[in-house]
Amino acid sequence: MISVGIIGGTGYTGKYLLEFIKQHEMIAGYTIYANKSAGSKLLDVFPELLGVIEDKTIQSVNNLSYTHDLYFVSLPHGESLKYIPTLLDKGIKVIDLGGDFRLDTKELYNEWYGFEHTSEKLLSEKVYGLVDIKNNKIENSNFISNPGCYPTSIQLALIPIIKKYSDNIISISSVSYSGASGAGKSAKTELLLAELDGNVKAYNINKHRHQPEIEQELTKVGMNSPFAFTTHLLPIARGIYSTSTIHLNSVIHEDEIKEFYLKEYANSKFVRIRNIPPELKWVVNTNFCDINISAKNKTVVITSTIDNLIKGASGQAIQNMNKMFGWDETLGIIK
Repeated sequence: MISVGIIGGTGYTGKYLLEFIKQHEMIAGYTIYANKSAGSKLLDVFPELLGVIEDKTIQSVNNLSYTHDLYFVSLPHGESLKYIPTLLDKGIKVIDLGGDFRLDTKELYNEWYGFEHTSEKLLSEKVYGLVDIKNNKIENSNFISNPGCYPTSIQLALIPIIKKYSDNIISISSVSYSGASGAGKSAKTELLLAELDGNVKAYNINKHRHQPEIEQELTKVGMNSPFAFTTHLLPIARGIYSTSTIHLNSVIHEDEIKEFYLKEYANSKFVRIRNIPPELKWVVNTNFCDINISAKNKTVVITSTIDNLIKGASGQAIQNMNKMFGWDETLGIIK
């Protein structure tokens, strides 16, 4: 049994971490730390969890305890750097749900995040926790960087085909659509119901912070072709739908590709290969990623969908914790 701390636990991801932790048989206790919400009661922040969790007082992050076995850190960009190095120095395990350690070089943070990274050594020491891709480094690791939501949906869809057929790929283009919760809980004019209703728009074209993360990880498995990434905002609360188009230099039959995907994800409990393009409603409120492969002539279209708050954040973080401690990956996630 372990105890956990959640730093920044009053946002959307914090809510789902609480729910998973509460039903996890290997977690004996937890503490929530925050800035603005410090001193508040949990059920004042999450009244919908009445009867699900006990009503605890949220502690100030300025009075951070170092007594827990593991800390989940869910803070805005640049904020995790204030706490994670100290936690790791004390030998405490950390799973960071933010973006502060997903990239491998500090120069990329200057370019894409607009801040100077102050823990360059930890960028090379972290383990990138795309947990459904076989990675023995996650087990017994002390520090995991949880992937972003868009990168999770796209990488799970593309890594197998890149691993197997990289020399056949001319180009890859991924178009993704997300619900408004992907932007977090802070009030923003463009996320008002009056702005979202009946509307769809592209945003952050050629400058989305998840692009270098995706390219970095796909390059590691063999991508040597151009890659394009375009994001859109949907008038819904949650969910991500990604459509990736791969142009080939020769024909590869759909059955052959699908057979390889089934083999690659045979031991994954949260990736489902579908015979038809998946629907968003199949995965919302779950930790599943649903994938479909369609191939015709020299073009492959792969559709994938996840819940951005669960598979793209809290659910995958719990999966990573389970793997860190050698537990069944479904603990706390599937009742």
